[in-house]
Order: sequence, then structure tokens, then C-alpha cells
Amino acid sequence: MSIHREGYKILVFGFLTLLLLNIIVMLVVENNMLVKWIMGIGSLMLYVFLVFFFRLPARHLEPDPGLIYAPADGKVVVIEETDENEYFRDKRLQVSIFMSPLNMHSNRYPVSGKVKYVEYHPGRYLVAWHPKSSLLNERCSIVIEREDGTEILVRQIAGALARRVVTYASKNQVVSQGEELGFIKFGSRVDIFLPPGTEIEIPILQQVRANKSIIAKI
Repeated sequence: MSIHREGYKILVFGFLTLLLLNIIVMLVVENNMLVKWIMGIGSLMLYVFLVFFFRLPARHLEPDPGLIYAPADGKVVVIEETDENEYFRDKRLQVSIFMSPLNMHSNRYPVSGKVKYVEYHPGRYLVAWHPKSSLLNERCSIVIEREDGTEILVRQIAGALARRVVTYASKNQVVSQGEELGFIKFGSRVDIFLPPGTEIEIPILQQVRANKSIIAKI
């Protein structure tokens, strides 16, 4: 277990901010121990949450071209055939994973292949489970082409609390299943669009883990 690089600045800034606030409280209400204890315990709990949020557990896997792994930790909230109008412009099988603030937020490549498309879209911050969040929220779409020519689209979507989608993918990059794709800061969602007829291995509302849970077979 380690701390994700996206958390370094936030953890340093958060520590200094909370320390300053506690010093101010100690000086202003020096005779009120209850307020000091509430402030101190509250600050500690908030900082522990930040450290927990930016955790980066080791998630090693041996790439398997016949399997599609979950790209994120969270709960499967959508499994349906839908129109994907950004890249494929046809029917695709959509699987959506909702990531709560308590989930690990590092996103991983569900398959190995070559990155064919990367597109970032600024947008709104609807709750991540809102049906329109994949169209209106801040998001980034990444398409990976497997060796057999099959293309898989992964879409990172910011939620109501999230304010930044981070994507490490670049066009024409060759990537391996399980490598880190990006990170979403605080509550979010990841959609994956698969070819119609793909054999789904998980039920709706299933909890999944990136690099651990198999969501489909090709």
C-alpha cells in the first residue's frame, strides 16, 4: 500500500491548512478545551480520510487477452445496450461502475492494446449515477484497440464531488492490461463500452475491484 502521486500536493496543503486552523483555534479559545478537542479530532478524522482516499494498493495481474477486467473499484450500476455517440456511433454494451469516496480511485486498463483515441471534455458535476452524467459531466474517453482489432472504450466521469479527471493515456500509446489509466478525484464513475454480444460475467449492483474482478469475456 502506498500513496498515489495525485494526492501529494493535496495532503501537504491539507496538513498545513488544518495545522494553521488548529493553531488559530488554540489562540482564540485558549480557555475552552471542548472546542479545542472537537477541532483537533475533526481535523485528524478529515486528514485520515484524505490519506485513505489517495491510497494506492498493489494490484498486479497477468494479462489475459480473453478477459476484460474492471477498470475501477466500485459498484456496477448499469449493464445495458445503448447508443455510444462519441466514437463508435452505434450500439454498444455499456457497463458502468460507480465509485464512492471510500473506493480506491486509481483507474486501470481493462485490456491490452494500442490507444486509438483520447478526448477530454469539460463539463458539469451531476451526481455520478445520474443518467446524463456520462454526457454532461467533466469526462475523458479513451479507446483501446486490442491485437484482434476489437476496440474498447473507457470513459472516466467526474461526479458531484469530483473536480478533476486525470488521464495518463496518449494516442498511439501501447498499454498493458492492468496498467494505470488515470485517476478521478473524489466520487465518480467509469463507463466501459463493449461490442454487442460480449459475455458479461458480473450481475448488476455487484461490487468490483480494478485488476481483480473479471467483468466480461471476449
